[in-house]
Amino acid sequence: LFTQVFGLSSVAQVVLGRGTAGHYLSINIAFGIGVTLGIYAAGGISGAHLNAAITIMQCTLGNLPQRKLLPYLVGQFLGSFMAAATVFGVYYDALLDYTNGNFTVTGPTATALIFSTFPSPNVSLPEAFFTEFVATIMLVLGVQVIHDEKNNASLKGIRPLLTGVLVLGIGLGMGLNTGYAINPSRDLPPRIFTAIAGWGLDVFTAGHNWWWVPIAAPILGSLAGALIYKVLIEFHNPSDSETENKKEERDVEAS
Repeated sequence: LFTQVFGLSSVAQVVLGRGTAGHYLSINIAFGIGVTLGIYAAGGISGAHLNAAITIMQCTLGNLPQRKLLPYLVGQFLGSFMAAATVFGVYYDALLDYTNGNFTVTGPTATALIFSTFPSPNVSLPEAFFTEFVATIMLVLGVQVIHDEKNNASLKGIRPLLTGVLVLGIGLGMGLNTGYAINPSRDLPPRIFTAIAGWGLDVFTAGHNWWWVPIAAPILGSLAGALIYKVLIEFHNPSDSETENKKEERDVEAS
């Protein structure tokens, strides 16, 4: 909920403000702040499962019990849906003024892009899929680096902040083609909300039936990212005994 309210409201402000109340950079910063606060809020409760693709990846790898998969996914989707409804309520008058009451997915006053992602008109569907796939790989690699205790893991207290910076970096470098959904939980629930709230089924057919890509590409990207990290880094990490010995040596040197 934190992540989506910050992120979606920043997009609404930029679009409805016609460029006078923020720019693309402000959207990236807002999503980074939202991710940071979301992880701080949920980290001690669920391990901060904010991304359905990463949750599925963790379950596939055996790091998350299968019995928790469905409740986590449902919680993510409900939170995202509620965030979309919240932003819709906050900016309802501005939406009416901007669109004259005609909520559209494409065109000069399109507003569906406030809530969910769509590919740029000049980008093909395979290129858009590849963009989301690679961006999610970068997300997973970054998250693994931040949390890997056998490598140079960061201090636990600043991991949420670094993850927010990671999302900011992905947005700054890979947002042009598709808006970097990199998370089925971020994209599908708001899309369903807009279909109900007045935009209609065009939210699913626009962009060459784009709606399924922000679901499939992040899931495949997460699995690929986990495999890449295991092969290139994790398998080369020291064993538990070596890690413990190094920790003891550092403790002795510090004392």
